[in-house]
Amino acid sequence: MEMTGEQLIPAPQAEVWRGLNDPETLKACISGCESIERLSDTEYTVVTTAAIGPVKAKFRGKLLLAELAPPNSYTLHFDGQGGAAGFGKGSAKVSLAAEGAGTRLSYAVKAQVGGKLAQIGSRLIDGVAKKLADDFFSAFNQKIAPPPAAAEPAPETPAGASPLWWVIAIIAAMFLLAYFT
Repeated sequence: MEMTGEQLIPAPQAEVWRGLNDPETLKACISGCESIERLSDTEYTVVTTAAIGPVKAKFRGKLLLAELAPPNSYTLHFDGQGGAAGFGKGSAKVSLAAEGAGTRLSYAVKAQVGGKLAQIGSRLIDGVAKKLADDFFSAFNQKIAPPPAAAEPAPETPAGASPLWWVIAIIAAMFLLAYFT
């Protein structure tokens, strides 16, 4: 599975970089996130509970940041194991660029799944992952965006998916769907 895209974030580049690399900020923005543990400056573990309809499930994943060029870019490698359910792994190249008062986040994700995960329809996985990512970005934009001035209207939040947390969302969706099919 491959996906590319962009997201305009209404905050300065340094603030977006800080937010994308702060476990507490991310935990507050990811629905159902139980923990994000920093193992080192470049390695994290994530535990999230997510729901599909009336069913809830927990997944665990590992994230590794590489090719770091703060505050401009990095590559995220991810690996999630689901025992008999299978696995999900891949990478996401992430870049940030100042654009006006905001930041343009661009990404390219490559992922593969195996085991039961490979039997699940990609449309279903994509739909669940998009919802999780959209929910994340709505919360992330509200958390890091500067408060609007009294005379200015609030900036409109663009649709899209964060590469870093889109990856987590896709892994969560794959594990959840694999467990219940």
